[in-house]
Amino acid sequence: MSLKYSMIEIFTQEEARYRHRPVYEAIVEQVRGLKTAARCIVIKGMEGCYENGDIATRNILELSYNMPVKIEILLPVAERDRLLSTVQEMVSEGIVAVREVEICSYKTHKSLIPKQIKVKDVMTPSPVSVTTATSVKEIIKLLLSSVFNGVPVVDADRRPIGIITQGDLIQRAKMPLRLGLLAELDWEHVGPALEALAHQQAGEIMTRPVISIGADEPLTKAVDLMLQRKLKRLPVVDESGRLVGMLARLDVFHTITQESPDWQVIGKYNVVVGNVRLVADIMHRDIHAVLPDTPIEEIIPIIDSNDIQRIAVTDAEGRFLGMISDQDLLAAFSEHHPGIWERFASNLLFAKKEQRHELLGKELQEKTAAEVMKTELITVQEETSIDEAIRLMADKGIKRLPVVAADGKFRGIVSRDSLLRAGFASSVPSPASAPAVAD
Repeated sequence: MSLKYSMIEIFTQEEARYRHRPVYEAIVEQVRGLKTAARCIVIKGMEGCYENGDIATRNILELSYNMPVKIEILLPVAERDRLLSTVQEMVSEGIVAVREVEICSYKTHKSLIPKQIKVKDVMTPSPVSVTTATSVKEIIKLLLSSVFNGVPVVDADRRPIGIITQGDLIQRAKMPLRLGLLAELDWEHVGPALEALAHQQAGEIMTRPVISIGADEPLTKAVDLMLQRKLKRLPVVDESGRLVGMLARLDVFHTITQESPDWQVIGKYNVVVGNVRLVADIMHRDIHAVLPDTPIEEIIPIIDSNDIQRIAVTDAEGRFLGMISDQDLLAAFSEHHPGIWERFASNLLFAKKEQRHELLGKELQEKTAAEVMKTELITVQEETSIDEAIRLMADKGIKRLPVVAADGKFRGIVSRDSLLRAGFASSVPSPASAPAVAD
């Protein structure tokens, strides 16, 4: 993902005026007044010519004082049309051109995210939405075919009045499994479960009131709001309160990645990080770990009670071997396909030990952590810089990274939530005091 920017190029001359001022001065002032992530440069030529054949030169024999001027304005696509119409009015002599550019790197030493970047510059525009009358069945089908885990609920004027998240579907609609697990199952098993939920509507289970953010608000404000309220996504509204976009945590991560902040000087500005520079400063250390020979039936309740939905597997000396998630457990069940849905629909993850023993069946009771864990994982060390961890998460689409020491011993987990809190430590609880949030 790259930030979408436009380049406005203006070819004019020194003598061009706008309201008795040099046009280049007036345009620079206009760009400055936008208070957006735009950069402007004025270049005066050494020599050139105009459409009528006039020559502009510094040659002593043909000295001209009306030298060619080029003005370049680089700004987010979302701001282009507003500025372009104004610039065209201001330029009474010259040529105005525009082209699209793709930003592959945007570096600043002033903050984790430049204060000029607005929510509309990075949000997903024209998002999918539902109404209060949309059935829960249709909502689940929509989310199963999408990359997002939540959807806004809007009224007849497209104003957000609620939001439905995976948590709402599980807690209020009684969806038996989280979306990631449902997506792994065959439709013949998912279909009947959805039919059982078809009588419920969005208005019955949505979270309200919904917290939204204005499209013209600074992105930094949106991130503060997401962290303070423990939100993974925010509906974005225009001046009239109508839904125009969605801002997700991953959108913020991609933006942070492109900023490539300088952690040595960032603390001098509006983002306060103190001594938080390395993964060791922010990771979750109290993460459960089991040995390779631990039975599955002992692992299930640990994962069920763990907000991070993961458990590490280590050897007797604490060296990291792999991770197990609820999705890995589902894969283990899939090898014994008959009755898999019935077992999960019976709330296997929440059953008491004697009930789990009965539901698992003999084959699965004999499985161990070593047989279901994932081993080909990207890991980081405690000395890894925070910006490198952010880059890995954004590039690879990873929500959590295992942290290992130089000797291979497991140290903990770093999550998206803890990384964002590191960059905005001035306005949200510290990682040590903030509860873990499942991504």
